[in-house]
This record gives sequence, structure tokens and C-alpha cells, in this order.
Amino acid sequence: MTAIESFTGDANPYGGGDPYADYRTADFPFTRYADLADRRLGAGVVAANDEFFAQRENLLVPGPAEFDPEHFGHKGKVMDGWETRRRRGASADHPWPTDEDHDWALVRLGAPGVIRGIVVDTAHFRGNYPQAVSVEGASVPGSPSAAELLGDHVKWTTLVPRTPVGGHAANGFAVSVEQRFTHLRVNQHPDGGIARLRVHGEVVPDPEWLAVLGTFDVVALENGGRAEDASDLFYSPASNTIQPGRSRKMDDGWETRRRRDRGNDWIRYRLAAQAEIRALEIDTAYLKGNSAGWASVSVKDGESGAWTEILPRTRLQPDTNHRFVLPAPAVGTHARVDIYPDGGISRLRLFGSLTGAGTAALTARHQELGG
Repeated sequence: MTAIESFTGDANPYGGGDPYADYRTADFPFTRYADLADRRLGAGVVAANDEFFAQRENLLVPGPAEFDPEHFGHKGKVMDGWETRRRRGASADHPWPTDEDHDWALVRLGAPGVIRGIVVDTAHFRGNYPQAVSVEGASVPGSPSAAELLGDHVKWTTLVPRTPVGGHAANGFAVSVEQRFTHLRVNQHPDGGIARLRVHGEVVPDPEWLAVLGTFDVVALENGGRAEDASDLFYSPASNTIQPGRSRKMDDGWETRRRRDRGNDWIRYRLAAQAEIRALEIDTAYLKGNSAGWASVSVKDGESGAWTEILPRTRLQPDTNHRFVLPAPAVGTHARVDIYPDGGISRLRLFGSLTGAGTAALTARHQELGG
């Protein structure tokens, strides 16, 4: 188990220049998992008890928080995060907030799953960050309202106990609760500001929903697919290739550095479960002078299975979606795309349906995790 570096206390006041120059962060091992709170997956901040200085929706904005030292509004300094007003006590004799006073925000995960780690990022909140944070998770079916989530019938499980955090820092917490969650309650004690929230974990889809769909993208992140490894992650993560929707710009795909040898680049995926693949798409949208020249796709069944090529090495066009119908269905639990010699693709889609064994395995996991 890798120790998670923690940060506490104020950061120095902003002194000019690059605001991230004194930002405190660390390499958290759980960030290899997808962000379940990604807006692209449908995540959202359902409600917050207070957002006087900065809106709750900023928590899930993609990319790092920005800082403009000259940007002030009618309520004070405009911050790129979620910031609440300063709490006060009950009277002049007791002007301080109590130990129980805290602010909260309810977050709907874009894809339900098992959470492996959480980052509470206080970037640019140097003296106005919370003293401590805590995070709870719940599994609630359907599309509950804020009022329903706050009802007494909802069971909340502690994922991060009340823990001191630091200002202008990426505060990371490993999570070891083997349970499927749909919503989080993020608490800051007693008040303050959080710039970004990232929730890394493994998607656990609803097998009944996938069964109703019949044919779907069996490698898509939202359906439980995962990019396990890749030869090169220089410009962008391999998981971009299984995000929902079409790529909207060049860095919304996967691009490798330029090769100067005779090798090739690749990504290996785990499918939602054992599936029968009947068609596929390889999209090079927005990759024009840097798209892959050729690509092939292979599958294997089980960890020890042999790789079988289902799409031979095929010429790709820049900024184009390529569709292929397989001559015969291919069964597997893993897939691999090889690109030649380097470059990038924006999306990979593998269309098919779960086998009986795949449905049974996914249903068992779903039930085991309390889904």
C-alpha cells in the first residue's frame, strides 16, 4: 500500500507570477482509475447548503482551477471553486462555530461504481480553505432529488472520515470500501472553499439496464469498460478513447509522442464483461496531421486467453470515423487496439452484447457490491 501524502495548514499568500508555483500535490496511485464524477459521464452537483462566494458546480469543472488576482465581484473575490460564507456562532459570548457546524454539497456520480480514491483540491484557497473535510457515499436507484437524498431513509457510508486538509493543495484520500455508490455528500468543516473534486474508481453498471439495451458499446467507460494499460500516455490518457460522445477537440482523444523506432503503440482494454462483438468503430476526429496511419484490433477471452485479431491492420484517414462490421461475432473479455506506427485515435467503440456467462458474472458482482 502506497502511503498517501497529506497536506495541512495555510499556503503562503499569493505573491505574483505563476499561482501554481507553490501548489502542493503528490502522485496518488488511485488516479489511474477513471473519474466517476466526470461531467462527461453525466455527473453533477445536485445541491449545497451554501454557495455564497462561489458556485457548487465549479467542483466538477474539467481541468485545473484558474486564478485571476484582479477578479472581484459584488460579493468579493471571485474564486474558481465552491466557496461558502464564514460561519459564526450563536451569540457575542459564543462567536465561534461549533464542532458540529459544517457545509455540504451533494454530488451525483456520472457512473456508479466502487470508489478507490478521492481528491479534494483546494487550489488557490490559501487562507480560506476548510479546516477539515469528510466524504460519505450512498447508493440510491433512479434519479433522486436533493430532498430525497437528504431523507432519513438514505443510508450514508463514511468514505473519508473528518480529516484536516491544507490550503492550495491536492488533498488525496485512498478509499477501501468495497461497495457500489451512486452519490456522495462532501462536507467541509466548518466552512471555506474547495476548487475541484475528483472521484476515482471502477464503473459498475446495472446489468438489468444493459440487458434491456441488448446491443451496446461493450468497452465504453459508462458501461463498465476500462483502459487497463497503454504503450504511451505522453499527450493524453488512453481512457479518453472510451469516453461518451464524440471527441470535441484534439486533446479529447489519445495521442502518443513521435516514434523513432520500428515499433508501434497500443491500448489494452477490459470489457464490461464477457461479450460477443459484432461491429466496431475507430474514430480519428480532430486528429489531422497526427492521426494513426493504420490500426488493428484484437480480443482475448480471459486473462490467460490468446489474442485473436478481429480487424487486420487497416489504413485510417485523418479526422474520420471508420466503421467495420465483423464477418463473424468475436467473443472476449479484453480488447486491444494497435496503431501503426504512432499518432492517435479519438474513440474506440465495440458494439455487441453480453454472453450468458458475462451477464451472470456482472450480475453477481453488482449484487455483491450492494447494487
